Amino acid sequence: MDERKSAEHFLDLIQKSRRGKFKLYIGMSAGVGKTYRMLQEAHTLLRNGIDVKIGYIETHKRPETHALLDGLPVIPRRKLFYKGKELEELDLQAIINLRPEVVIVDELAHTNIEGSNNEKRWQDVLDILDAGINVISAVNIQHIESLNEEVREITGIDVQERIPDSVVAQADEVVNIDLTAEDLIDRLKAGKIYESSKITAALNNFFKSEHILQLRELALKEVASQVQRKVETEVVLTRSIKKERFLACISSNEKTAKNVIRKTARLANYYNSKWYVMYVQIPKESPDKIALDKQRHLINNFKLATELGAEIIKVKAKNTTKAIIKECEDRKITTVCIGKPHLNLAKIILATDTFNALLNKLSQENIDLVILS
Repeated sequence: MDERKSAEHFLDLIQKSRRGKFKLYIGMSAGVGKTYRMLQEAHTLLRNGIDVKIGYIETHKRPETHALLDGLPVIPRRKLFYKGKELEELDLQAIINLRPEVVIVDELAHTNIEGSNNEKRWQDVLDILDAGINVISAVNIQHIESLNEEVREITGIDVQERIPDSVVAQADEVVNIDLTAEDLIDRLKAGKIYESSKITAALNNFFKSEHILQLRELALKEVASQVQRKVETEVVLTRSIKKERFLACISSNEKTAKNVIRKTARLANYYNSKWYVMYVQIPKESPDKIALDKQRHLINNFKLATELGAEIIKVKAKNTTKAIIKECEDRKITTVCIGKPHLNLAKIILATDTFNALLNKLSQENIDLVILS
């Protein structure tokens, strides 16, 4: 057993050394200069004798950005027809065949056209990295899966194209491209982000100063958490640190469960910790009794949790508290996360004993309880 584990560990080290390095630029919104910075970096690498190529760049017809493409080798895009139109996509196979040292791939959250090798561009990037090619890419903060709810609360927009937090966590270097709200709005008004017909609508919606400030804060926090992750995994510390393990407890309530999953993912990501999502199937929610829509919501939430890096725990039990405590003991959980209960007075009275029992038991085991709003 020990010999097998040792061999597997060595194989893992070999595979990691063969894998390409991943640099990711993060910005609070469109127009902060992520693509511009990537192209500047490509020129610097080229001048230093590095074989760098453009895999996919979206300049959005911004003259300053487009001008930086001059002198950079570009891998032709793959052309394909979709619904009667000729469209272009990143040519994954061409990149892997050409094997440049570094490839620039923009718009990480992009959804590929039907018929592509992968559904999402971030999956293309993982394939390129696995082929031993280094990648520089970029994404806006609103496209990170676990921030979806917060972004919607800030902007009122439900961003559809998203990347799993695990993709960001795989980056060897994360760089924040930062601008003040005033500078970004000045760029927008000067026509450096969108064409003139879209400027007024953008100023009245996504690019409101209060929105930009909050998105900027999210971007700064995200990059700070990635730096913290690097410190914890790469810097040898002399003092011992308690290793956090999070357990997100969900029910069949779709919205509450989704919120608990996303917020626990943020906590686990910040602490670079293992985390679990637990659903206790009580008798009234057995497969033959649970409503079909609730069953569908549960499946979707399990999928979301898996994409965000959680391990799923499903147990059948009459007593939810005992089931939670058992998992906490078995998996050495340090923090339990639950949703804020939405109960009427009668249910509160009935639930009080259950909640107190959970609280007392967690307190005895020195396990923290976080109630997520």
